[in-house]
Amino acid sequence: MMRAVAIGSLLVVLGATAGVAERNLIPTLDNQPDVCPDQPPEPQWMQDIDVRESHKRLLIQQIYRAQSMRRIVEAQSCECPTRYPSWKAAEGVFVEHFAASEYWDIVEATSDYRRQANELRREAMPICQAAGNW
Repeated sequence: MMRAVAIGSLLVVLGATAGVAERNLIPTLDNQPDVCPDQPPEPQWMQDIDVRESHKRLLIQQIYRAQSMRRIVEAQSCECPTRYPSWKAAEGVFVEHFAASEYWDIVEATSDYRRQANELRREAMPICQAAGNW
């Protein structure tokens, strides 16, 4: 009986691993986006930001994301320039409203922008799916 259980368990494990092998999931370092391959990169200063200041980078990313979702919904279009414009507008919001903010204020703002983006995402996703840009 124990041998049958052991063989059954082995078959389950082998079956699970075979499924993974069939999908050929090989990690790569290629970071090429699936949609809109000409997305503007983050500004260099954001990429070089000190780890102790990374909360600021995260806030700018969430501002950018919320702005992107809002543009898509307002334009009812998911063209690549609408979805992925330059980072200047998001940087401007950060500089104007948050550059001198304390850590916890930035964390709170990041949460607010994430929430906004997630709410707008519900409307933006079908627009982008119809355009093949999701």
